[in-house]
Amino acid sequence: MDEKSFALRLAQLREKKKVSAREMSLSIGQNASYINSIESGKMLPSLSGFFYICEYLGITESEFFDWENKDPSKLNAVLQDMKKLSEGQLDNVAALIKELIK
Repeated sequence: MDEKSFALRLAQLREKKKVSAREMSLSIGQNASYINSIESGKMLPSLSGFFYICEYLGITESEFFDWENKDPSKLNAVLQDMKKLSEGQLDNVAALIKELIK
């Protein structure tokens, strides 16, 4: 992932959370333009800054780099709910998902 891709992914995930760049910047203890500077390609976060960003977004570091996962927070919530299902219910959900992605 290059700097431009990093910036695009951050913007995508932040927008999914429905939070402004300013609000996110302040929430992770940075100046008001911090996230905007990253998203505009002017800078990259430090490693610790990246960890704070992921924590704020409620995702793991690997989920940040998983472009196929459009909404990691939502997928995590669904997976947590699916853990509560019986084996038969999981079979039904699996069949439904296969039908939806055809």
